[in-house]
Amino acid sequence: MNYYDDISKEIKKYFSVLQFEYPEWLQKYINTKEMLHQKYISVTCGTIYSNLFESNFFFSSLDHSIAVALIIWHFTHDKKQTLAGLFHDIATPAFKHSIDFLNGDYINQESTENLTTDIIKNSSEIMYLLNEDNIDISDIDNYHMYPIADNDTPKLSADRLEYSLSNALFTYNLLNLEDIKEIYNDIEIQQNEENELELGFKTKKIARKFVSITSKLSIIYREDRTRYSMQFIADVLKKLISENKLSIEDLYVLKESQIISIIENSKYKNVFAIWKNAKKVKVSKDMPKNVYFVNHGAKVRYINPLFNGERMSNACKIAKKMIDKNLSYDMNNYVYLDFEL
Repeated sequence: MNYYDDISKEIKKYFSVLQFEYPEWLQKYINTKEMLHQKYISVTCGTIYSNLFESNFFFSSLDHSIAVALIIWHFTHDKKQTLAGLFHDIATPAFKHSIDFLNGDYINQESTENLTTDIIKNSSEIMYLLNEDNIDISDIDNYHMYPIADNDTPKLSADRLEYSLSNALFTYNLLNLEDIKEIYNDIEIQQNEENELELGFKTKKIARKFVSITSKLSIIYREDRTRYSMQFIADVLKKLISENKLSIEDLYVLKESQIISIIENSKYKNVFAIWKNAKKVKVSKDMPKNVYFVNHGAKVRYINPLFNGERMSNACKIAKKMIDKNLSYDMNNYVYLDFEL
């Protein structure tokens, strides 16, 4: 199976913006069993399955990983960095970061990453390909080593850039493909204040547009409906695991659709249906009674990109205002729907 041949026209067009000449050498790595499993996992962490959210476009964890690899290849033409980007989410379980909520890691959302090396090492296909290309696993199993691939918030990296662009394009309809081209074509490798390489913008107006979009996305990633949904999914899964109806291993080998089927055939089917069909969450400053509620924060994902080597918060007062407004979003509310779990 060649995964690239089966993807939608919309995603192919998006990929061609990121890298016009598709790197064919990458295909053999994409078509491995471990990578192909990622096509059954939505980047929305399960929120796509509820009417609380407007999106019904299925952009997979594999689509995201390929796109990250294409961005890295576009800017570096370095195979090792590109593969590190491709493999960075190979350990992603079903419902993605909702499993971090299950693990109590809703602030950092990194609890599943430590399996990356083991999954690659235990794949005979991937190890064979790496050996064939004379690439050591230590060069590709940790994308944090490559600042173009990944860096600390609020810097701009290939990973952060990709999920910003694809979420704005496919999931939340904040940008069209022409907007994506304008933003992407203005980016280059620059040197930041710590003398490390980082993706940055050449044009202030375009950088400001990017800050505007990513500040909106940043709130979506942690707003009331999102925190509630991710914790709800996590708690339903936790109950099924404790009742031996599901295992931790299942989260890594089953499709999301298969796990949803298990939920919908369990005693939690009614509350799951309420969540799926809900149009709006309820919010209270006071603790609600006799309902399932969520009351905690979540990881703050935001970007303060470079404009010609200077942070946009320093280079542009408007951008600073947008970033400050984003960071002031209140996550102290009790969020709930009318059911008990």
